[in-house]
This record gives sequence, C-alpha cells and structure tokens, in this order.
Amino acid sequence: MPAEREPSASICTQSPEAFRSRELSWLAFARRVIAMVQDPAVPLLERVKFAGIAGMLHDEFFMKRVSGLKRQIERDSQKVSIDGRTPREEFEACSEELLEQSRVLAELLQDVLHPQLAEAGLPIVDHDKLGGKQRNALREYLKASVLPILTPLAVDSEHPFPFISNLGLNLAVVFGDSKHDRDRFIRIKVPGNRPRWIPLDDGSGFVPLEQVIAANLDLLYPDSKPKRVYCFRVTRGAEGRSNRSQELSDETAEPGSIIRQVSNDLKARRFAGVVRVQIDSHASKRDRKWLAKQLGVSTSDTYVDGTYLGLGDLMAFDPPGREELRFPHHELVSHPRLRSLASSGSEALFDEIAGGDVLLHHPYHSFDSSVLRFIQAGAVDDDVLAIKLTIYRTSSDSPIVRTLIDAARRGKQVAVVVEVTARFDEAPNIAWGKLLEKEGVHVSYGVERLKTHVKAALIVREEAGQIRRYAHLGTGNYHTRTARLYEDIGILTANPDICDDVAAVFNSLTGATASANYRTLLVAPGAMRGRFKALIRREAEHAAAGRPAGIEAKMNQLQDPELIRELYAASRAGVPIELHVRGLSCLRAGVPGLSENIRLFSVVGRFLEHSRVYRFENGGSPEHFIGSADWMKRNLSNRVETVVPILDSRLQGELDQILATYRADNCSAWDLGADGGYVRRTPADGEPRRAAQEVFAERASEDASRPLKVRAVGMGGTPAG
Repeated sequence: MPAEREPSASICTQSPEAFRSRELSWLAFARRVIAMVQDPAVPLLERVKFAGIAGMLHDEFFMKRVSGLKRQIERDSQKVSIDGRTPREEFEACSEELLEQSRVLAELLQDVLHPQLAEAGLPIVDHDKLGGKQRNALREYLKASVLPILTPLAVDSEHPFPFISNLGLNLAVVFGDSKHDRDRFIRIKVPGNRPRWIPLDDGSGFVPLEQVIAANLDLLYPDSKPKRVYCFRVTRGAEGRSNRSQELSDETAEPGSIIRQVSNDLKARRFAGVVRVQIDSHASKRDRKWLAKQLGVSTSDTYVDGTYLGLGDLMAFDPPGREELRFPHHELVSHPRLRSLASSGSEALFDEIAGGDVLLHHPYHSFDSSVLRFIQAGAVDDDVLAIKLTIYRTSSDSPIVRTLIDAARRGKQVAVVVEVTARFDEAPNIAWGKLLEKEGVHVSYGVERLKTHVKAALIVREEAGQIRRYAHLGTGNYHTRTARLYEDIGILTANPDICDDVAAVFNSLTGATASANYRTLLVAPGAMRGRFKALIRREAEHAAAGRPAGIEAKMNQLQDPELIRELYAASRAGVPIELHVRGLSCLRAGVPGLSENIRLFSVVGRFLEHSRVYRFENGGSPEHFIGSADWMKRNLSNRVETVVPILDSRLQGELDQILATYRADNCSAWDLGADGGYVRRTPADGEPRRAAQEVFAERASEDASRPLKVRAVGMGGTPAG
C-alpha cells in the first residue's frame, strides 16, 4: 500500500493527519480479499472465487471512486480529502495501489491457481494447447450455441467506432488492407449470456469463450486471416445524478419525477465517460494508442493485462461436484424458537413473537424460515389487516415480492417503499415497483432528496378486537439469495413502543411528513447523529468518574468525521473502544495521544460481514443497538436509516456473545496498526483455531440438534425464567 502519512507526536483532531484516506482504506479491504486468494488453507475453488471478488471490487472502485477523482481533476479542483490529499494526489496513490494489486492477482492466477487447478484435474486451458478432437468439439459448440449471437461491427469511413458497453468483454479483430495500406478494425462483443468457461467434452478442463471465438474466426471470415486478435474491456463511471439531494430542485421536483429522473440517469450511465480500458498483451502499442483515441481517453487510462480480462467472471467458475475443493457445506438451520413452528399455522408464529423478541443471526439462522416466513404468515393470516415493507435491494425472482402480491390479492392493505436510487439496482427496483402497483400494492418511492436505506417490515393484526403490530428490523436487505451469503442481524418483535415507532417511520416514508417523536428508534437524518454523539460522550463521562465505560461497534464502513472525533475524545478520556469495521475506515487506531485506547479490526471470511451492532457500557447498565446505518456521513446525513435498541436482557446477552466471538477470532481477523497497515491474526503456538464464522456455524448446528424445549410464558406475555 502507498505509505500512510505519519502522524505527529501530538495530533489535533481537526488536522488531516488524524484521518486515513477513504480511497486507500477501501483498497486495503481489497488487499484483505486478495489475501484469501493467497491463503493455502482456503479450499482451491473458493480461492478462485475470491480472485473473482477482487476483480469485481476493482471494477466497482473504478466506477465509483476513480471516476469521481478524475472528474475533480478535470475541473482542477483543489479540494482536499479527509486526510489532506488533493484529487490528483489521491488518484496517483490509488493508481499505484491498483497496479500493484493487479500485478499480485495476475501472478497468483498464473503461478499458483492455474497449476493447482491443473493438478486437481480442473485446468483452465488455452485453446492453442488443445488437441484436434477437442478443438473440433469446441468448434461445433460455437457453431450451434454462440455463432448465431455474434455481431461483428466494422470501423471504417462508413461505420463509426461502435459504442462499447460497460464491463463487457470484446474481441478486436485487425485485418490488413493491402489496397489502402492500413489496418481494418472489427469489434466482436463476447456474449455475456453464454458461459465464459466452456467445459471440454472429455472432462479434461475448461477453455475461455473468447479464445474459442478467436480461434474460429474463419467461420465469420472464411476468405481473410486476421493480423492480430486481442481482447479489450471498458469501465465507465457509475456516478449519475441519482442522489436525490443533488438532482431534484424545487423547480424540477414534479409529482412522480423521481422515476423519470432515475430512468434518465440509467440511460446516461450507459454512456458515461470511460475511466479505464483493459487490453490484453496481444495488442501492439499502436493498437493501444488507437483504441484509447477512439474511446476518448489517454493512454494512461489503458491497462495492459497478461491474464484474463473481467476477473469477476471467475466467480462463475463452478465445476460440478468436487466438494473437497470448497468450503464445507453450510447447513441453514431454523432459529431454535421457530423450529417447532415449521408445521404450525401463522397464529403460532405471531404468538411466539408476542411472547418475547427473537434475535436472528444470518446466515446461521435461515432467512427463509424466519423473515420470509414472517412475511408469508402475514399474507395468509385471516387476522392480518396490513403489511408494510421497505425494498432497497432484492433478488431477481423475489419470493418476498411474490408474497406481497399474494397478500394484496387476498384483500390486505400492502404498502411498499421501493428505493429506486439504490446503486446498480435502480432498474430492477423500478420494475418491481411497477409490478406491485399493477397488483394493487401501495408503492412509494421514498423521501424526496434522501435515499431510503431502512430495513423494516411491519404487520398489523387484529387480535380480540384490538390492533397489534409486529415488526422485523434488521441490518440486511430483503434479498433471499444474499441472505445465504451475507452476515446480518435482525429482530422480530411485538414491543408496542418499537412497533409504534416503526409505524411512524412508514407514515413518514409514504406520507412525506417528517416525525421527530420516536420513543425508541434512532432515525436518520434526524436525531441519529446527535444520539450517537451523546452516547459516546456519556461513556467519556463514565470513564472520567471511574465508572465502567466502553464502546463496541460493528459496521461496514467508518468515515463520518464528527463521530470519529468523538471517538478520539472518548479514547483520550480513557474509554476502551473496540471497533469491528469490515471495509474502509478513516479512523486511525492505536496512535499515542490520539487513539491509544481504540482497537480496530476487520474479519474476512466466506460470508460477507454486513451487520451493524453498537454497544455502550453505560456505567454497568449496557445499551445495545442494531440497524441499517454505518457511521458514514452519507448514512447519517443523506439517508433515511433506523437503528433499534435491543431491550430484552436475553437478547443483549446473545449480542454480547456474538461480539465476544468476533473479538476472540484468531485467524480471520485483521488488526489495524498505528501505521495504517492491517496485520492478520494467527493462533499462538498450541492455541486452537478460532474463526468467528466457523464458530457461529457450529453453534447454530448444535442448537438445531438439541431437543426442543417448551417455552413457558409468564404473565404479560413475557417468557418465564
């Protein structure tokens, strides 16, 4: 990594040297992912997938961050980043790190993964190394399944250079033209709806699709032989105007204009400026220069790659079988309190929730048998009157959406808040919104000028002539596929105060009427930042008075300068602070005189750490919270977020156990040092391995194998004992 700027002996918290670069910290997470590719203890096919994840992270970084830096440079902006760098300085530091990470990935693929895949009998084979029989079989496959899809596009006086879509893989075919003493360029897009890794019929390996096309160009041009064939790929900036706080002025904010605006933004993004051109080593210097000119970029924006372009496609390298080369099968188990209800009706589920809050930890607790079943129970239960839910991201064939449609058809009042500016999910979310509207669902597209990032569901039920509400609040999206891959925490509750607040949040979202009178929830952009600041300051006061004090927080990103300064002040006051931050962090940890009482670590494993948990010691009476918000300026200022207190002492104990398991991780956790570098923990000699994600999976499996206990319910619907 480019060197962090060395902190001085006494750091002012207003100084840039008190912070780490957001961009370089983001790339440090990619480094930790690459370390999973390097780790021989990780099963081989999982290491290949981690290489794909690293490639996907690089794509995203160019689209989101590099494109923004380049625009600032073009405007000659001198605005400095949180760590005091100009846009050009930030861009140069990021470029250096990206080139180094790309080099490391290429070496891993060529020198480590390729040989090991070959040894395992799953080689990715170059086409030119195949025998005649194998080549003929691939040629027949190409003719039958790929050739009809291909559309060659020439570039000449009558044909302009074609539009190159974002992240698509392309073949450049260069023919000589003896009549005009010049080369002719033809672009062939490699179809993304065909497998990238084509299995050989004899089971001896896989061949990249682009190589098969390149080796059989005579099927398209029987009378000409190309001089050169090379692959290239374009990355375009993702930033449009879809941030509501930027694009909707009072003059343009007509009723319903957000859908039209986002649709326009999607079209604009398709043609957004090129920020990177990847090109393989078969291209000449003249090719690279010519291609850069056609795409409107400088040669410095072209990156020569000696391995496969589009490494993200390695995530789809999934040979059948070979379970010994994968992580052990992860068994989805039902939460112990919900397991006995699998064959019961909807009323039993609501009774169980009414008897006491249920804390869910995914993917160790099955999403389908908890959250999805909660929504499904609401859809079919005759006593349910209404269902309300937020959609930020959801799966392409979402059973939750289908369930909401079923509920509407059964005559229930269904209201859904669909966030149409969720990055890269705008188009499917607009489509879901239109489908739901057609089925009679009340659809709202969020709050003007703010993104809706809330993760909440509310069910309204009539019981003995009285209205009772049930809610789910969580840290993850209502996405059944990612619920198997992302680590998230949620709560099922019938607590009247919490459910009243959730109802008020929905009224605010659908009715565009802000509310500040929440009794339990922390809601952004209103009171959440101030409440977190007050909670941090209270810990400093407890420490100063000699009372028990401490802060534990788990989140995806940490960037908000105000809260970071509050954490520094608490550290200086003697508050021990434990931060589990999966991705980027602009906070410096363990710096004498600034943050010596702050410990920050990151866990990287088979599941993507995604939950947000906050714990404050509070003089010996701890307070716990979970919710949708990271400690990022965007989350606290520009999004609608909810964080819910965990009030049940049993659930607080469960959260404490979860946090303690992460703290005790000695092999998949990475500690951030005062120098800005991350160091992976390793077990001491004779110490047993403790990987947090493995521990959680083992505990869930053990819970599932225990005999069911009958829950005794005391007076007032509170579990006894």
